[in-house]
Parts: sequence; structure tokens; C-alpha cells
Amino acid sequence: MQALRNFFRAPWSSDERLDDKTVVITGANAGIGKETAIDLAKRGAKVIMACRDMEKAQAAVKEIAERSGNQNVTCMKLDLGDTKSIREFAEAINSGEPKVNILINNAGVMACPFGKTADGFEMQIGINHIGHFLLTHLLIDLIKRSAPARIVNVSSMAHSWSSIDLEDINSEKSYDKKKAYSQSKLANILFTRSLAKRLEGTGVTTYSLHPGVVQTDLYRHLPGPQLAVVRLVTPFTKSSVQGAQTSIYCAVEPSLEKESGGYYRDCAPANCSAAGKDDKLAQELWELTCRMLAITWE
Repeated sequence: MQALRNFFRAPWSSDERLDDKTVVITGANAGIGKETAIDLAKRGAKVIMACRDMEKAQAAVKEIAERSGNQNVTCMKLDLGDTKSIREFAEAINSGEPKVNILINNAGVMACPFGKTADGFEMQIGINHIGHFLLTHLLIDLIKRSAPARIVNVSSMAHSWSSIDLEDINSEKSYDKKKAYSQSKLANILFTRSLAKRLEGTGVTTYSLHPGVVQTDLYRHLPGPQLAVVRLVTPFTKSSVQGAQTSIYCAVEPSLEKESGGYYRDCAPANCSAAGKDDKLAQELWELTCRMLAITWE
């Protein structure tokens, strides 16, 4: 019912400004990340694009600056599949930026063949969840000092396809790329929920979201028959501009100032799966992620 109500709601729009605000967006050189960057740059924000492919990122910087009319757009190297790169990026931000008002954990991989990150994590849980968990941890003190501030985690309705296997989070016993993607997106929602509790009273709020079924190159790893289905339904899917709207909504909508930890789609609150509301699972995932990264984050 919620999805149906959202479908008939007028498209969300806001003229909220972000002058003197600094935004960090992961994976901002393409797709919904790039469209989010363009929109927030138009609102006057300083936009820092955190990207793995610097050649593509530099081309995107030029395009974003031209389309937004804002020259205060830069890119920095970040490989979410390598904790060394994440630490170097965070160190550069912490030493070079006086504030980070909005962090958008947008980058992701989907349904890729089994592979491991530089630190031995399964690729999808490693990039989609663990990498963003570490990045947020390393930037959290700066974000708190920048309050009011927001952390936006791009999840997916795919979170409801599976749960999290805490005993085999790296899918080493068996690998199903769809399940591995699903658990990484559920992890985004549980991380958002846990983070909201830990940030109560700090002026930092958190949001997770489903962007919609968007026309992006995330589908490149799907097998032929599934790719054919995606192409078939393409006329009914969202463009990258439409797909970016809920990320933008969570980043700027004034009415969300006192909300934290929720899940959104179509620029409105939405229902996530029962597993996405499981506080015990959220806590266990938090503790496991900290052990995997060898960090302490109370």
C-alpha cells in the first residue's frame, strides 16, 4: 500500500540550499551518484567525489561543474575494496577539510562473480557494507563536529530477498551472487539503524533508501537471460535522475531533521523487511564488522 501511495504522490522537489556545506559522495562518477552530485552542487554545496577510477572521475568533475554552474567540485581516490585506500582517503579528508555536513555512501557492486577485496572480504559485502562502515567510522568525528549533519546509505529493495549469514558472511561455504547482494543491502539498512542509536543527541542523523529500479551499469554482471528481462522492463524503470531523487531527499529535506535510522523510497518513508528492523541482528552485524576490520566503535 505504501508503494502505491508513493506512486500517486506528486514528485518531490525542494529549493533547499547547501551553501557553505561540504558533501562527500562515494561512486559519484556515474549513475545516480553523479546525478546526486549535480543536484547538490546546484544547491551550492562543495562536492567531493570519492571514486576508484580517477580518469572517469575527472571527466565527471568537469561535467558536474558545467551542468551545475558550481566550480567547487573535486574528486579524490577511494577504493572501497581496499581498507588501506579507505584510510588514506579519510586521512586526507580529516586533515584537509574543516567539515563534512553530508556523507552519501552510494557506491556499490551488484551480482558480480565471486571475488574478494584486497583484505579478503567477499566483494559485495566488502564494498557495499564493510568499506562504507569503515569510511563512516573514520569520518564520524569530523561529521559530528559539522552537525547538523547527515549520513545517507543507498540500499535496495533487494535487501528483502535474503537475510545475513553471520556464520558465513563472506559466502565461502557457498556463493549465490543474488543472496550475497541482498545481504549486503540488508547490511546497509541495519548499519543505518545501529548508527542512528549511537548518534542520538549528536545532531547527526542517518537514512537508508531504495533508489528504485534504475537504468545503470550495475546490471553488467547479470547472465544473458536476466539481462534480457532487465532490458525488457527498461521502459518501466527509472532514469538516473529519477533514481537519485530519494538520495537527494534524504540529504536535504528539512522535515527529516529530527528523523533518524529510517528507510525511504520514492522520497517518502517506506517499510523494510522484518530482518531490516531486527535490532539483535543489527547489533551482531555491528560487532562482527568491527571484528573483521579490527576496530573498536562503541
